[in-house]
Formats: sequence, C-alpha cells, structure tokens
Amino acid sequence: MMIFLILLPFGVFSALMLLTSADMALFAAAATGLAVIAWDQFRGRQLKMLGAGSVVLFLGLGAYLSLIDAGLSASAIKLTVDAGVLAIALASLAVRSPFTLQYAREVVDSETAVLPGFIKANYIITWAWSACMLLMMTGNILMIYLPSLPLWAGIAIAFAARTTAVYFTKWYPDYHKAKFMTPPASANALSSS
Repeated sequence: MMIFLILLPFGVFSALMLLTSADMALFAAAATGLAVIAWDQFRGRQLKMLGAGSVVLFLGLGAYLSLIDAGLSASAIKLTVDAGVLAIALASLAVRSPFTLQYAREVVDSETAVLPGFIKANYIITWAWSACMLLMMTGNILMIYLPSLPLWAGIAIAFAARTTAVYFTKWYPDYHKAKFMTPPASANALSSS
C-alpha cells in the first residue's frame, strides 16, 4: 500500500496527461500529493522529502505553464518532471539522507532503522530510483528529438523503468537481509547444541 501512495501523484499526472491539459494534470497531481501528505500527517508520520518536493515540482511547473509558457510539449513536461524527481533523489543522497530511508524507517523497528546495512540498502535503492529517472528522461528526450517515434515507445520506456524500480525496491531488502543479516550456518549449529 505504501508504494501505491508514494507513486499515486505520479500515476495521476501520467494518466491525466493523456486525457486533459498538462496544467490540469500537474495541478491534479499536486492536489493528490497534498492529499497523500495530509494522510501521512493524520497517521502521525513525518513529512517526506519526495512527497513535499514533488508537490512543489507539480505546482511550480503547473504555474509556469499557466502563467508563462503554455506551449511546452508533453514530452518536455514529462522530462521536466523526471528531472525534478531525479534532482530530489540526488539532493537526498547529497545530504546523506536517501529519500527511501524516510519510508523504510516507518516499517521497521528502531533497532533495524539504525543498522549500517539497512542504511546502505536505502542508498542502493535510492540510486536505483535515480537510474530509473535517467531512463525515463532518456525516453522523453527520444520523444522530443525523434518525434517520429510512436507514443507507445516513450510510455513503454517509462513503464519498464518504473516497474523495474518498484520490483527492485521490493526485492532488494529481502535479498540484503538474507545475504548479510542471516547468521552463518556454524553459528546456528552452535546455538542449537
């Protein structure tokens, strides 16, 4: 459920970009992001860098389109959103607080949340999401500079990148736990005797 809520504003944005004007899609995504933040606050959770940053990104780009330049192409708008999310991810890494860590700490106990391996795993997951954003940006750049490409090509690149990042986010913590946090077989044999 958590990953659904995290990605909901981006899903709203992507869906509405196909159905309505870009500024409406951006403002609806911002409103959805604000609703997710309100839900988190209601449940006593902290404000997340990705959630707050994406609301600012959607509102800022929506205002730019409404007030300054309504002529941006859909691919340029998507490229800007992907670049903004990449900037949020890289900024979180630069301040030594990977954005995934805020979400991950909410689903583990306090002892696990401070383990070096747990923190390292969140750096790796955040880097994976950064790679996802680069792939999505590549798809949008291709759509801008090769307009003869069919629309489905850009959608397929974005879908494949995002789906891979979601699966990696779900898979990697279990892999990391199994590989690095399971006691060696000899320790298990000693404790059972």
